[in-house]
Amino acid sequence: MSKEISFDQLKNFQADLDNLKGHAVTERAVTKNGILAVSKDYRAEVNMDPVFSIDIDTGKVADQKRSGRCWMFAALNTMRHSMREKLNMKDDFELSQNYTFFWDKLEKSNYFYENVLKTAELPTSDRKVAWLMQTPQQDGGQWDMIVAIIQKYGVVPQAIMPESFNSSNSTEINKQLNLKLRKDAVELRELVNAKASTEEIQKTKERMLGEVYRMLAYSFGEPPTSFTFEYRDRNNDYHIIKDITPQDFFNKYVGWNLDDYVSIINAPTKDKPFNEMYTVEMLGNVLGGREVRHLNVDMDTFRKVAIEQLKHGESVWFGSDVGQESDRKAGIMDPELYHQDELFDVDFSMSKAERLDYGESLMTHAMVLTGVDLVDDQPTKWKVENSWGDKVGTKGFFVMSDAWMEEFCYQVVVNKKYLPKDLQKVLTQKPHLLKPWDPMGSLA
Repeated sequence: MSKEISFDQLKNFQADLDNLKGHAVTERAVTKNGILAVSKDYRAEVNMDPVFSIDIDTGKVADQKRSGRCWMFAALNTMRHSMREKLNMKDDFELSQNYTFFWDKLEKSNYFYENVLKTAELPTSDRKVAWLMQTPQQDGGQWDMIVAIIQKYGVVPQAIMPESFNSSNSTEINKQLNLKLRKDAVELRELVNAKASTEEIQKTKERMLGEVYRMLAYSFGEPPTSFTFEYRDRNNDYHIIKDITPQDFFNKYVGWNLDDYVSIINAPTKDKPFNEMYTVEMLGNVLGGREVRHLNVDMDTFRKVAIEQLKHGESVWFGSDVGQESDRKAGIMDPELYHQDELFDVDFSMSKAERLDYGESLMTHAMVLTGVDLVDDQPTKWKVENSWGDKVGTKGFFVMSDAWMEEFCYQVVVNKKYLPKDLQKVLTQKPHLLKPWDPMGSLA
């Protein structure tokens, strides 16, 4: 039986507050300065000095600006790191995030249409339909999704397809595109329920995709099918790459076998046993392309594979809940940074599994590990390349404590050769299918 708050209870609450020594001082401090400023521990900043025993030189940081493309920036950054060394590129060289953004939006639209057709006979009140319509497409993504784009469309230098207003400020195009996709969903569902022919439905969908293509071309510019790229290297020597396709550019100048790079997650919830594979229903972008797949492992393995790749001079894409216990301006991520529990005298502690199960945390942002500080062969802190420009952190680089990684990191992407042999075999298993709204389906 429910029970309302009584006035006697309110008197007791106030009496308890009045009996706390120093509560008036705390109230004035928090009211004036805010929770984080009052609970911040300066010692955490001292401990998070940006010095690392393994430190990969990756050049200047990028800036995703007012867009949700962190996953894309992080992936392209890991690729440009190796290109930078291979071709002696200058520190400010970048691959075009606008180019991959264009194709991701188009492919996500097609993926949405197909999911609408699959669920067309379900009522709009069905949870899957409601989930689809909540956000038909968005800027965020997963590692396997950028792989799917690159395997189909390749990459180009940023100079070939530079940033546009809408790639750097994606709110307007997202609003218009989602409006169109929802409107199109109405028409597609009506066709299915009216028993329209497959030919009519596919013809309608093709028209819709043509309209999406036009919207994207106006917003981002038209993507090149071939191009010529000129640049000067760090020695000021001139180079020219003539008449090359984006696919050939990737194969020749990045040269990665993307099938070798796999997603490793740490999700210690009861429904996801370790050392097994998982995928997420209705999550993806390129139909017929790379499937989103995760290998769930314990944190010890999670750390070890990331360290192994760093030791071999290669940066590591990773996903985390960046808003938790972090200072954006200082570029510090550490659970000891703030002590809100001491400030309020309230126990806020939850396990990593509890935070996932109860909606307190999930992956929200992708960045790149470019270094780690090992003491007695154990990590104490990690160097992080962000994509928020060079005005935050140390010229755009953050410091993450190992304790923060333990609690708020959920995904790393590594070459499968760094996995133990028994886990390499697990990669071939058929993955368990998770619900569309599972936290491991969140988009960075």
